[in-house]
Parts: sequence; C-alpha cells; structure tokens
Amino acid sequence: MDLTKDPIPGLVRKIAVPASIGFFFNTMYNVVDTFFAGFISTDALAALSISFPVFFIIIAMGSGISQGGTALIANALGEKDQAKAHHTCVQCLSFGAFFAVALTALGLLSAPMLFQILGASGEYLEIALDYINLILCGTLFIVIQSIANACLNAQGDTKTYRNVLIASFFLNCVLDPWFMYGGLGIPSMGIKGIALATIMIQFLGMLYVLHRLSRTKLWEGPILSMLAPSVTYREIARQGFPASFNMVSVAVGIFIITLFISKFSTESVAAYGIATRIEQIIILPTIGLNIAVLSMTGQNNGAKKPERIRETLVTTMKYGLIMMAAGGLLLFFAAETMMRFFSEDSTVIQHGTDYLEIASITLCSYVILFQTVNLLQGLKKPFYGLVIGVYRQVLAPCIVFYLLAFKMDMQESGVWWGIFLVTWSAAIISYFYGRNILRRRLSSAAECNEP
Repeated sequence: MDLTKDPIPGLVRKIAVPASIGFFFNTMYNVVDTFFAGFISTDALAALSISFPVFFIIIAMGSGISQGGTALIANALGEKDQAKAHHTCVQCLSFGAFFAVALTALGLLSAPMLFQILGASGEYLEIALDYINLILCGTLFIVIQSIANACLNAQGDTKTYRNVLIASFFLNCVLDPWFMYGGLGIPSMGIKGIALATIMIQFLGMLYVLHRLSRTKLWEGPILSMLAPSVTYREIARQGFPASFNMVSVAVGIFIITLFISKFSTESVAAYGIATRIEQIIILPTIGLNIAVLSMTGQNNGAKKPERIRETLVTTMKYGLIMMAAGGLLLFFAAETMMRFFSEDSTVIQHGTDYLEIASITLCSYVILFQTVNLLQGLKKPFYGLVIGVYRQVLAPCIVFYLLAFKMDMQESGVWWGIFLVTWSAAIISYFYGRNILRRRLSSAAECNEP
C-alpha cells in the first residue's frame, strides 16, 4: 500500500473500513459496560457517566500524542526518510510512557474533587471512585497501546487495531459479568469488576499492538538507546499537545454538559450517558475516514502532493456526509426504542429520546469538523484543532447552555439544542478555514511547478 501513489478511493476504503469496524466494536465495548452497570443500579449508570470525562481525558491525551506521532511519522515516510520515521516512532513511545505516569498521579488526586463538583456524594460518589481509581491504574496500557497503533496508522495499517478492538469486545462480554458477579474463584466485585476487566483487556491489547509494530520497518534500528528523552520530544509535544488538548477539551465539554444537566436530576445524567453511547454507534462509520484523512494527508504532504490531499478530503467528505444523513434518519425514528434497550426508567428514556432526536440533525456537522481538523493535523498545523476545540467545548457551551437552559427555562432541552448550535457553528468555521489553508498549499505548489 503506497499512500502517495495508489488510487485514492481505494486507499480510503482500505484504511477507513477496518478502522470503522474496529471502532464499532470499541463503542459496543462501552455499550456492554453500560448494559451491565444497569443491572447494578441507576447510581451505577450515573457513576459511569460522571466517570467518563476523567476516563476520556486519559484517552484524549494518549490520542492527541498519537495523532501528532502519526502526522510526524507519515510526513517522514512521505519524505522517504526511514531513519527519521523510526526515531520518531521510538521517541513517541517513551514520551507516552512518561506522560502516562503523570496522568495517573494527576487523575488519582483530582477525581474526588471533580466528582463532588458534579454533585456526587455518599454511595454515588463511592461507586464512581471505585470505578475510576482502578481505571487510572491502567493509564500506561491505554496510552502505549494508542501510540503504538498510531505508528501503524502512519503506514496505513488499521487492521491490527481493528482486530484488537474486536477481541476486546468479546473478552469484555465475558469478563464484565464474571467479575461483577464472581465465580470460578473470582469474588463478586460489582462496578470494580467492570473497571478491572477494562485494565486487563487494555494490557493484552497493548502487548499485541507492540508485537505487530515490532514486525514493521518502523522497528528496524536501535531501540533502547532511542528511548531516552531527546530534542524530538519537543517536536512530538508541538504536534501532539495541541491535538491532546483539543481532545481534552472534549472531556471538558462532557464535564460541562454533565455539570449543567446534573442541576436537574440524576436521571438526566444517566440519560445523557446512554444517549451519547448510542450516538457514537451511529457516528462510528466516519471515524475510519478521519484516520484516512490524517494518514494520507501526512504522507502526501511529506511527498509534496497537495492535489492528492484535496482529492482525499473531497472523497472522505462525500462518503461521510452520505453516511451521516442516513444515520440521522435512523437515529430520529428509532431513538425511543434504542433508549428502552438500556433502561426501564421512563424519565431516563424520555430525556435520552429528546437528546437523540436533536442529535440526528447534528451528525453531519461532525463529519465536516473532524475531517477538517485531521486535515490540518496532517499538514502539521495542529494548533487550529485546539482553538476550535476550546470554542466548541468550553467557551460557546458555557454561554449558550446557560442562556437556553436557565434564562429561557428550556432545562435539559436547552442543553441538547445548545450542542446542536455550537457544533454546527464550529463545523462551518472549520470548513472555510480548512478550505483556505488547502487553497494556499495548492497555489504554492502551482507556483513551484511553473517553468
């Protein structure tokens, strides 16, 4: 597979389809956690919901460094600089390991305060801490697995991680109930069992992805001597931290949404947790397209082929918008049925249905937004993602949610409509900014090719 020469539609399918399948199973993994937590109590469901922002910060920081690593490695491969690509790969792994340890310590210290801000107390707080404290102990496994996968993505390999995510889903279906209820020498652990299952699965996944990476050309060369911090850390941080903080802004956004809806009821928090997982299932087919944009833009930027970058974006945008238009129809008409699968609480079902019906007309905005941010990441312009992330997840929501939910007394519906307005505005801004950057690259390339 040559990302700088092969036909683009075929490359997009080869990269995007395995990635989307893998992320489908990843989302179903979360659905399984939600499903089994529902057998414990509504407090357990709400505990998963308020734990998600903290858990997502771990994923976000690892994913951001991974995106930066993918961009750097892909550009080096496009430049045909194998030694540079190898060095960057190894440095990304050591950088991630140091960072994971710091994240673990920070998470353990801050989780109780964050949960109390979100209104957790008593048994509710205890359940949430039981879950997140165990999850935090597996931060290293999550981050290293993500970075090793990024190194594979830079080469166009999305099948390895697909296989990991499929296997993880089926393992979770077995381990969740086993650890929750106990048996065969395992004590009953309740929600702690769900967390322990996740740690074990992440550890096994990390080992497999590292094994697959060790069999690629990126692993050819010295390893141990390259693990020590070097000036490459600066470039990894420059590319990765804006992407990380963009992803963290998503966690902050979830925190802000949860903070607003927690002012109304625990049922609202539980409904949001369930509904967002359903929404993620619908969005899943487009995640592979985002990875295709990043990998193919990176390599073709390194190879100085901006026309192929534009064709990649046009192709992935077309595929994504068609899929989300169809997904929106499904989500709108099946919202209540989907909610009933996870809860029998009529209040939870009603709030979740309201959210999903509004989300059905928000889906296409995610395609425009995420593909543009990944385009710019591949062009080694990661800072924009941070700026639009802060706007979409922090600044605009605080203003819009307050006005709609409280000043206009729309309550939970005000938050749901606020998400719609903020996301579409961010998508429109991103589209025009990204188009302008790409047009400049194309003009610059044309001038260089003039006799």
